[in-house]
Amino acid sequence: MVKRSKLVQFCNDLLQIYEVNDYCPNGLQIEGRKQIKKIVSGVTASLSLIEQAIEQQADAILVHHGFFWKNEPAELTGLKYQRIRLLIEHEINLLAYHLPLDMHAELGNNIQLAHQLGIQNPRCIQSGKAKGLFWFGRFETAKTIAELEQLIDARFKRKPLVIAGHDNPIKKIAWCSGAAQDLMRYAIDRGMDAFISGEVSEHSYYTAMESGMVYFAAGHHATERYGVQALGERLKNEFDLSHVFIDIPNPV
Repeated sequence: MVKRSKLVQFCNDLLQIYEVNDYCPNGLQIEGRKQIKKIVSGVTASLSLIEQAIEQQADAILVHHGFFWKNEPAELTGLKYQRIRLLIEHEINLLAYHLPLDMHAELGNNIQLAHQLGIQNPRCIQSGKAKGLFWFGRFETAKTIAELEQLIDARFKRKPLVIAGHDNPIKKIAWCSGAAQDLMRYAIDRGMDAFISGEVSEHSYYTAMESGMVYFAAGHHATERYGVQALGERLKNEFDLSHVFIDIPNPV
């Protein structure tokens, strides 16, 4: 068991949240009970995740996608009200870490993606708008498009959409989890063989085909499963807590 204040401060410091300009607040979003002994983690603070956390008798929920996004309605009505009402009624803390959890060099979604796919020497851009978000590395042995497609399907449990701007073997690889399809331009500029992200836009097809890039749209949810699990396990070991990851199916 750990005090909420101690656990939140540990996460905030570990993920260096005050150094990141994000689209939402990072850290404790909904306050619950002061003592925490069981954490449920998940990708998104959906109603289904909250209901399962209640069944698990969790003291806190840890997610990548929380609440209070910029430009969303401020009113607590409808689905937003239902989710927050359940958290308050059951005194469950909600902790959410968005870009800081994408960027973290040990626990983040992007470094975890590299581990899942066996990418060697993973590195990220250290400056500019894509700082900490655009990652690149290489495979020890070059893969065909079909081999990489099969690997992504096996690891992420979701068949990717593949846009093949060339049919050469893939060795130099770049990626960014989530909705980062427009970062493909960084992969093109650096002469990468392929780029992986979560989502795809209509113009992504032309960008890949006309530049000679292979783009794998592997799923927003699927590419962001692993950071929150890694953080949950770190908290489990650091504070001797119970941690359960619950994967709410999402094909996007």
